[in-house]
Amino acid sequence: MDDTYYIARRAEKTIIDLAKGFPIVALTGPRQSGKTTLARRVFGDRPYVSLEDPDNREFAANDPRGFLGRYGEGAIFDEVQRVPELFSWLQGIVDNDGRMGRFILTGSQQFGFMEGITQSLAGRIGELSLLPLCLPELREAGYEKGGADQVLYDGFYPAVHVRDVEAEQWYNSYIGTYLERDVRSMTAVKDLSAFQTFLKLAAGRCGQILNFASLGASAGVTHNTAKAWLSVLQASFIIFLLRPFHRNYNKRLIKAPKLYFYDTGLVSRLLGLTIHEQLPLHPLRGAIFENFVISETLKSFYNSARSPQCFFWRDSAGHEVDMILEENARAFPVEIKSGKTVASDFFDGLRRWEDMSGAKGGALVYGGDENYEREGFNVVSWDRAYDIGIRNDNGRAVV
Repeated sequence: MDDTYYIARRAEKTIIDLAKGFPIVALTGPRQSGKTTLARRVFGDRPYVSLEDPDNREFAANDPRGFLGRYGEGAIFDEVQRVPELFSWLQGIVDNDGRMGRFILTGSQQFGFMEGITQSLAGRIGELSLLPLCLPELREAGYEKGGADQVLYDGFYPAVHVRDVEAEQWYNSYIGTYLERDVRSMTAVKDLSAFQTFLKLAAGRCGQILNFASLGASAGVTHNTAKAWLSVLQASFIIFLLRPFHRNYNKRLIKAPKLYFYDTGLVSRLLGLTIHEQLPLHPLRGAIFENFVISETLKSFYNSARSPQCFFWRDSAGHEVDMILEENARAFPVEIKSGKTVASDFFDGLRRWEDMSGAKGGALVYGGDENYEREGFNVVSWDRAYDIGIRNDNGRAVV
């Protein structure tokens, strides 16, 4: 394959390690996040088969034994959820032959893909979710340009950076093709224009507590329709829901999740932004910045094939910490502020958390460029958000 525009991915070592310990490796993530490129880069010795291709899909669905017989030494099967019949046949093949890393599967529809894995391939498959680029990948490849606002606006899909295309044009195409195609294949959405309106309204609620009834009413659809459409967006790796922290320090806790998008460039486009200079004065700039920090943190988990245990904490009195990371029964609080100058009240949520939990320490991620310690907390610059999710040997965040 042509490596001219390849951007080295943090997940590359992880997927190689998974292939040493599992006969099948599954690579999931949103469309255009770089799954196929990564799979073909790492496993270039295997045949590549796209199941988006109608001929391949028909052959695999109607004669799975004959189809798989052509790839006895292994293969990369792209968008494998399009032919769910293959999962049970793959189970029989790998059970009879214990070779590791034989088949590489990719998929961009989370729920259907994972259902097939759970039913047929549990214990036989190593799983890795590949989200769009993280900031360190973008920077090391030499594609980072401008400051925080430019980064938030451009987003992290590889094509925006390696192709000669404006971010606005690419995201318009992405929304109009990939999302609509997934919607058509996953649920009975009769009015795609209504769904796009719903999507834009969801972007306007990024970083907010999710209220299905309110979102549905604003979009002119029922509560159940709003839930179904959000499930489609989750399954397509467009949005994720951040759950409230589960420990019952105080019974008067918020129980509904918060809504976020995996990519801030997509949010910016859905909000109608056309240039990055519009961001500083936008009323949702703080929410988009918060979305960026949390999604960068998730990437650090997924790139090492760890399951992210990320939450937020808020009580009924309005005290809040934007992100709680939990590993090995230890909770690490992270406050997120988009301002470039740190003020004392930026630490109010972290102080409240210390008082309530009895645990010391935490981090403040802000819009400035310096990294230091203040009032017992790590102050972390916006461009090190990815490091928040990385742990050292003692289980503490590397910040």
